[in-house]
Amino acid sequence: MIYALAVIVAGLFAFIYTDGDLPKRPQDARKQEAQYIRDVKKQDAKEEYKRAKQDKYPSGFMTMEEYNKLSAPKDKMNEKIEVPKVEKPADMKYVPQPTYKIVRYNNPPGSPEISLKTRYHERRQQNAQGVVSPDFSIMVYPSVYYYPETGGAACDVFVIKLQEDQTNLNKILTANTQHRLPDPILSTDKEIANLRSFRTITPIDFSADGTKLLAKEKIGSTLDGIWQTNALVYDFTNNVSYNLVEVRDAIIYYWKEYKGLNLDEVRWDIYPLGFDMNNPDRIMINAYAYTGKDPVSLGIWSVDYKGEQSRLVTFKYSDIQVSMNGFKIVQDGVVPVVLVEQEEELQKKADKQAKKDKKKKDKAADKELEKKYKERLKEIDAEYKADLKEFERQERLKGSTEFNDIPNKYADKRMKELERQIPRDEQKLQKQTEAIEKLDAEIEQLKQEIEQAGSEAI
Repeated sequence: MIYALAVIVAGLFAFIYTDGDLPKRPQDARKQEAQYIRDVKKQDAKEEYKRAKQDKYPSGFMTMEEYNKLSAPKDKMNEKIEVPKVEKPADMKYVPQPTYKIVRYNNPPGSPEISLKTRYHERRQQNAQGVVSPDFSIMVYPSVYYYPETGGAACDVFVIKLQEDQTNLNKILTANTQHRLPDPILSTDKEIANLRSFRTITPIDFSADGTKLLAKEKIGSTLDGIWQTNALVYDFTNNVSYNLVEVRDAIIYYWKEYKGLNLDEVRWDIYPLGFDMNNPDRIMINAYAYTGKDPVSLGIWSVDYKGEQSRLVTFKYSDIQVSMNGFKIVQDGVVPVVLVEQEEELQKKADKQAKKDKKKKDKAADKELEKKYKERLKEIDAEYKADLKEFERQERLKGSTEFNDIPNKYADKRMKELERQIPRDEQKLQKQTEAIEKLDAEIEQLKQEIEQAGSEAI
């Protein structure tokens, strides 16, 4: 009975463990470690391959280091800006594309004013018309802020650096606030305590050399108009601004001393015109008094850009010459419908070709990644086989444990193997060198044949 049970148990074990499923004999510890390292390297290579494919289209599957690298702040000052275009809604077949031209900004002299849009109060901030320097290197523009608590307004004037590798027209069209310098060059008082009061700064013009900017600061109220206008000058060379209050004092003194009119008892103001054409360091200012109907001229005055040496020039506007140095753009018309339609067709073809090129490029990139991945797997397998071969070589060595001569035997044997390998490698290198020299000779011969054919044709 016991014998029969033993036969049945042996049969069961023979059924469960076939020849291919029999437990393998444990390997050498070094071989097990080498196999483990190989598997880990292959797994790392596989993860790097998958991550490289995902990195073509960044997503949330990334490490913290990769996320920080992609989310690092960019230098917007050097970011390229394209010429803006009017977007065409999906339900429209044609939208007029405007064309622009460059004109003088301060024409006629003293005419620039800030024009606020209908959504100014809703957005509580608006960037107004800018003026471009004579050398088309910078643009200066005012930014007006609305305070709904008091209904007041304040203003800053900023500088935008224009892109250099553009035409003059495109420099203006691509001017963007992300290229502006962080600090304003001119600012009004931000303490708006009076109801509905405002303080705005309007650029008037640049000097002929572009080193100075003339602007006017208007202080007043939307309830009863302008209270006072101040002439301001910013010197880009020394980064300093001047408030030309002295010219107002000179006007008050002149009319009180020589005409017997106390301007403190009447409503009057100044009207900055621009820089004197004959003396670029001096500024022309028109003074006038309110009468209820037509304003009365209080004379055209000249003052230097620092507010010193104010003097009366004339009472006739025709007697002065004011330079016009800054630039702006105005709409010149629209692009013809035929050109817009042709451009749209060309753009469609370009987009279609771009999609094909992108698909082809992505496919080539995937093949390159797959090729590198397979090469990496081959390198890992080669390293593993080399380690196994090294272990087997060490196992074949026999020595004495008493004298511990196995390391010396291994070193001698390895040195002999390397010495035998050197001549073989040198022979391979010699063959490759000869093949390269042969190819160079063929190339040189082809060049000579081409030159000879060209000379015969002449």
